[in-house]
Parts: sequence; structure tokens; C-alpha cells
Amino acid sequence: MLNIQTFSKDDFDRYCSHLVQTHPLVHCMTNDVVQEITADVLLAAGASPAMIIDEHESADFAAIADCLLVNVGTLTDDRYKAMLLAVEACCRHSKPWVLDPVAAGLLPWRDERVSELARKKPTVIRGNASEILSLAGMGQGGHGVDSKDDSRDAVNGAAALAKRYDCVVAVTGETDFVTDGKRLLSVSGGDVMSTLVVGTGCSLSALVAAYCAQSDCPLEATAAALKMAKLASETAASVSQGPGSFHPAYLDALYRLARNHF
Repeated sequence: MLNIQTFSKDDFDRYCSHLVQTHPLVHCMTNDVVQEITADVLLAAGASPAMIIDEHESADFAAIADCLLVNVGTLTDDRYKAMLLAVEACCRHSKPWVLDPVAAGLLPWRDERVSELARKKPTVIRGNASEILSLAGMGQGGHGVDSKDDSRDAVNGAAALAKRYDCVVAVTGETDFVTDGKRLLSVSGGDVMSTLVVGTGCSLSALVAAYCAQSDCPLEATAAALKMAKLASETAASVSQGPGSFHPAYLDALYRLARNHF
């Protein structure tokens, strides 16, 4: 078992400032349900989103962008082909990319394709506990896209995945954990209200990609993205009456967090 280290506020401030200064272009190949909130979250945090999904463009744009998000939420054959082309372009051009294995462990066809993507060695795999446990071969998946497991129970699975694919693995939940198989960082905070708004998890994976775009330490960059989301969730929940008012408050909180460092 790895020793858990807490990701510090000073480190978060440093990474947050760097994101706004570099303004990375994030290639988002994400699911149909969350495209708007994903773009809004990236813009609020200081990044630049682009949703290029067709197989005739995906590889070319992946080579131009600073990073890539692959989210398999609404996966189709055509979309999967485009994702593979984009991933291969990232590998050729040494661009970081993030895999969000939505609903891993739920359906065989999906699981086969998620496993193939994972073998392409993403920079980061970001998922909930059930998704990570399933991908590690230690669980049966969640309740649809929701986790049935606690993030703490997926730490060993995350470390095994990180070693298997030589990547960073982030398990998100009440407490988030990030590991490269050697170090283990924890990120606490947040609010349960974020689980009642569609797209907060998927957009978080895009935020992870943005933080990793210009970083030489994907482990810490990922933890910084998770910390930003936790802090923004706390702020948004404190001024919200429910999910409807939480959504815009969350975007406002991300915006203020990103720019309070200048």
C-alpha cells in the first residue's frame, strides 16, 4: 500500500496560474450529453475547448491541439474509429491524452474498446471507483454511469493500472486519489451537489487534460485539476438552492479560482 500524501494548496496555486497563462487548446472527444458543460468548464478555468469528432479530422486536430480527452460515454463504431486515430496522432506527436472510461464494466462491447484504448497508454485515466476497479479486473462495474464503490476501495486497483499502462490513474469520489504507481496523492473537499448536475465528472476529465497539457508532472497536474473542481463545488454549493442554481455557480467559481492568482 502506498503512503498517501495530501496535495498542497501551494502546489494547486502554482498549477492554476500556469493553466491560465498557457491557455491550452483541449481537443474534446466526449459524449453527446456533456459537450456544453465541458466547453463551459474549460473556458471558465482558462483553457480553450474544441469538439472535433469526425474521423476525417480527428487525427489532424489532435496533432494541433495541446492535449486530448477521450470520453466513451456515447460510444459508436464511427466515433471509436475517430478516437483511435486521434490517440495515435497524440502518441506520434508526444501530446498528452486522458481516457475517461465511462461505464466500464457494464457492457462487453464497450469494455473491449475501453481496454484497447487503455493499451494505447494514456497520460491519465480518470474514472470513478467502479470504473477503475473494473478496468483493473477487480470489480464488476457500477450502477450505469454511477459508482457503486468507494474511492478508497479502488486505490490498489488504481496503482495496479498505473503500473500496467505506465500512466497516472485518478479515482474520483468523496475523496479523490491520484497515483502513478509510485506516489499516491489525495484530494479532499467538494460537495455532494456536484453529483446531481449532469457532466461535472466528464468535464472534470477535460479539466485534467487541460492541466496536463503543459506540465512535466502529470501526477501533480491531475491533482491540481481535481482540487480546482473540489474548491469550485464547495463555493457553488454554499450559494446554491439546488442543482439548477449550482450549475452556473460552479462555472462562476471556476472562473474566480482561475483568475484570483493574478
